[in-house]
Amino acid sequence: MIYILKGAIRSGKTTALLDWCASRTDVDGLLCPDGSDGKRYFLELKSKTKFEFETELKTEEVIAIGSFKFLKSAFKTANEYLLEAAKSRVFQYLILDELGKLELKNEGLHAAAQTLITTYKQDQTQHLILVVRDYLIDDIIKHYDITEYSLLNTTDLKLLK
Repeated sequence: MIYILKGAIRSGKTTALLDWCASRTDVDGLLCPDGSDGKRYFLELKSKTKFEFETELKTEEVIAIGSFKFLKSAFKTANEYLLEAAKSRVFQYLILDELGKLELKNEGLHAAAQTLITTYKQDQTQHLILVVRDYLIDDIIKHYDITEYSLLNTTDLKLLK
């Protein structure tokens, strides 16, 4: 089953997921919260490992989107983590935070998203939660050919068993 957690920019999607995951042991995946320095980082949910994602560097090792600069190496690590987590399948929910403009250009977390969405389309016992900005939902659904899904708001998370 695929869930799409929707919301506007800076509407608390990641924070709501952090809160929802805090007392659960059946969740894995990646979240992308803001650090104390205001820069986003990746957080591996099972291990609580953090790794740098947003940077000020200006090199060929950076992907720029708007005013944001992201490390290509972070996307590589993030994709690998998500694909490995999906192989282990020791959870009920796998979270991918977030699908956006980079993924629509087959960059960012696209490699993991493509594989995971295909895998979870038919799975009724384990669930994939995709975080998507509200204005990109139709584009993401079309890009990844998602035909069956449930849309969630942050307040709906408490309804998930």
